[in-house]
Amino acid sequence: MSASPAEDLLQQWESEQARLRQQVLEDDTEDWQRSPDFSGLERVGGVDLSFIKGDDVNACAQLVVLSYPDLQVLYEDSQMVTLTAPYIAGFLAFRETPFLLEALQRLKKNQPTLLPQVVFVDGNGLFHYREFGLACHLGVLSGLPCVGVAKNLLQVQGVNKSEEHQSQIAALQRGGDSFPLIGASGKVLGKALRSSDKSSKPVYVSVGHKISLDTAVRLTHACCRYRVPEPIRQSEHTAPSEWLDDFVGTFNDRLSTSTIKGQQIHSSVWKSDVTTFRLDERADG
Repeated sequence: MSASPAEDLLQQWESEQARLRQQVLEDDTEDWQRSPDFSGLERVGGVDLSFIKGDDVNACAQLVVLSYPDLQVLYEDSQMVTLTAPYIAGFLAFRETPFLLEALQRLKKNQPTLLPQVVFVDGNGLFHYREFGLACHLGVLSGLPCVGVAKNLLQVQGVNKSEEHQSQIAALQRGGDSFPLIGASGKVLGKALRSSDKSSKPVYVSVGHKISLDTAVRLTHACCRYRVPEPIRQSEHTAPSEWLDDFVGTFNDRLSTSTIKGQQIHSSVWKSDVTTFRLDERADG
């Protein structure tokens, strides 16, 4: 009996993840990563997809580049996209990576001097069912150092919201405190980080590509003004305010925009019957 199309797709995706997983570098590869104060790091990026409420097909792919260490916006790119790949837990990257990669490629083509030296990804890296989440996928395909930062705990490989996990969270006293996320195999897959003194709820940091876990955690804390690291927080707010105004009503204009150092460029116009945005709080990236 032949496999169904869905089973064939899963097998194809699993094979692709396994192939790309072999290319992930889990160590520091850049000089600035080895510096106590990240000397030489000047640009940090953040990527995210915002989904329209009640619609898991239309989304806004967003990229920001911030200066480091002052975390000021240097570049913004927002593109309305239509996702064609189905959502399957553990395979989020096959839905989202193409659009995030396109955003980085547009930047590399149009403003190469603003290309980020590291990218924060709203999702997981090695902390994943097959140790190859969205941050790993984007890192390998882009060739850039990537850090996965998830807002919610992915319960995988024996890591779950147990009493022990909750007590470990309670023991995080100040911003910068962390504890390892250890899988059933004994391997450390990531760390839970109290990223700010202002928030007791941790974020979950894991290696994406070309960076060590300790450096990823240290850099995430350095980029936090609030709970979520600033590159991701800014990317979640990249969608221009005029979009939100235009979404009110039916068949309003939908704009794709890029902003370079404060100069906004309207690149194209679509039609939409969507009314409001929400941010996807997925944990399985």
